[in-house]
Amino acid sequence: MLSINSALFCFPLKHESHTGKPAKAWRKNNAKNHHETSHKPGTANNAEEEDMTLLKYLALNALELGSPASGLPLKFSSNETSGWLQLSGHPDSFAIAGPGTIWKKTTLEDGEIRVYEALQQQKNDPAYCIVPKFYRKVEFKSELFIELEDLLSDFNDPFVMDIKMGTRTFLESEVSRTNARPDLYQKMVRVDSNAPTQEEHKAQAVTKLRYMRFREQQSSTSTLGFRIEAMKMKGCEPVRDLQKVCSQRDVQAVLSLFLQGKEQNKQSLLKRLKKIRTAFEESNFFKYNEVVGSSLLLVRENAKVGAWLIDFAKARSSDIPLDHRSPWCDGNHEEGFLFGLDTLIEVREFAL
Repeated sequence: MLSINSALFCFPLKHESHTGKPAKAWRKNNAKNHHETSHKPGTANNAEEEDMTLLKYLALNALELGSPASGLPLKFSSNETSGWLQLSGHPDSFAIAGPGTIWKKTTLEDGEIRVYEALQQQKNDPAYCIVPKFYRKVEFKSELFIELEDLLSDFNDPFVMDIKMGTRTFLESEVSRTNARPDLYQKMVRVDSNAPTQEEHKAQAVTKLRYMRFREQQSSTSTLGFRIEAMKMKGCEPVRDLQKVCSQRDVQAVLSLFLQGKEQNKQSLLKRLKKIRTAFEESNFFKYNEVVGSSLLLVRENAKVGAWLIDFAKARSSDIPLDHRSPWCDGNHEEGFLFGLDTLIEVREFAL
């Protein structure tokens, strides 16, 4: 079993990432500093010195993906500082609205408003209890926000994990976009120079669908039906580059780190995930809605555990019922959400 030592990737919350420097550069600089200091007497034992952990490796070898992870601002505290930190997603997508609520930037075109308003009107739908509470739409400085429940308001400095669900993370409307893009070709070859076909190498361009399918094959999306996007440990900077966690074994290792090897934590989280699955299966709303690119937000602090379904920008209604487990083909709207949740529950049952 791969050994994972959280101390080797747990960076304190006092460094230059709060000054606006890129997170990737910040991680590389800190990794260099750690390498230069970790061999000094008293700073680490021999096992720690030799342990090039999975998470440290992934933090230094990130895939450059074409679309961001889901986003959520995190409250943090340490001996030296306190404030808010966004786990992932577009910068400046959130604002703290008040006690217990946040504002999330949105548009009339995406699916967030429609999903939250529909579930607000259907409080008897089982899915109402597995998503953040929706309060209102807000217009501010010519921009549109939705005010949502702050899911972290009852936590101080928790462990947080963002898991993007489903076997498909692109919209069916994107399939018809056949224009080849040089920027996506460059992203592809940076990950794997042998991935493009001869024709793609000659054109030095690939379509968005081709790139997104390639991207999904590089993660656990296509095999397990979910991928771990980011994780934050207590008192530490988030590790946002976990898309290379592909195998079931590596996923189990990361989940065990999140649970800190405690059986009570695992059982509490399993209970919540199974409740989400049942609610989703019984939801009439989600029976006729695809949830492409949605995430599960997992939160744990000591024995307190929470999990919610978030991010509906790519949610689209369907005129045919969906089971959310069938393989996708163009036109059937299946995205594999429940397939991924089934797999996640199975993997987590053996995570410790």
